[in-house]
Amino acid sequence: MKHLLSVTDLDAAAATGLLDTADRLRQALLGREVRKLPTLRGRTVITMFYEDSTRTRVSFEIAGKWMSADTVNVSARGSSVSKGESLRDTSLTLSAMGADCVIVRHPASGAAHRLASWIDRDRETTGTHTSVVNAGDGTHEHPTQALLDAATLRDRLGGIAGRRIGIVGDVLHSRVARSNVQLLATLGAEVVLVAPPTLLPTGVGEWPCRVGTELDAELPALDAVMMLRVQAERMHGAFFPSAREYAITYGLSAERAALLPEHAVVLHPGPMVRGMEIAPSVADSPSAAILAQVANGVHVRMAVLYHLLAGAPE
Repeated sequence: MKHLLSVTDLDAAAATGLLDTADRLRQALLGREVRKLPTLRGRTVITMFYEDSTRTRVSFEIAGKWMSADTVNVSARGSSVSKGESLRDTSLTLSAMGADCVIVRHPASGAAHRLASWIDRDRETTGTHTSVVNAGDGTHEHPTQALLDAATLRDRLGGIAGRRIGIVGDVLHSRVARSNVQLLATLGAEVVLVAPPTLLPTGVGEWPCRVGTELDAELPALDAVMMLRVQAERMHGAFFPSAREYAITYGLSAERAALLPEHAVVLHPGPMVRGMEIAPSVADSPSAAILAQVANGVHVRMAVLYHLLAGAPE
């Protein structure tokens, strides 16, 4: 791989290869008092986040450090971006400084693709070979989140092909939902989206999934359910009457969770709004794999960095 910008860049073999690498890296770290591998020694990884983040930013930094890469965090608030510097100039500056990989999160959909195109076009000028990883661009995609969700499902269910996965909530504003639908379908799962009609995007009928609006009717046949965060910061209008109304109709309460099969797994990409999207008792139950998602995120992001950088030219 040169970049990881979208899950559509991955076919089933490539995605499975990344998940297998993540498993091998996890095994390699088991029992080590010092969790360090020399794999990316001498490489420089820069995280450039224009939106707030905890899980994604920190897990990428840990992934780089555990593989002995030099990791640098660039925050938009503390950089020349606050002085008006463009995304293009910032990215090319970092590339010219010798960054081997730039991990970017941006509120504009398509920002990671533009950044990668600029870096590729100016590669002869900068003399560097910089890879770009999309850590979330607007409401478009979040490929590493989909990969860590797939890793978690594979661990808990023993496989993904033939499984029925429900994704519930604010699909309209969710890059997580878009990436998961594409990746899970690529890996052979049947995906069901469940959301209020106002929170379903235009053109969703063309996605490789089935769409419904009645959560209770879907739960008994699901092998896993992923609850999405309601992204109030992206909403400019009333998409549902109230938080209480949403919780009653689409929240995963203890009573609703009881409708799931005994083996079913509960996921949430975080941060969770407890009591609205998911009941605290469900989030903390044995069926929930929310903390496992966080742990798998480090190993999956290690695998992505490995595939991008381990074979890069010196």
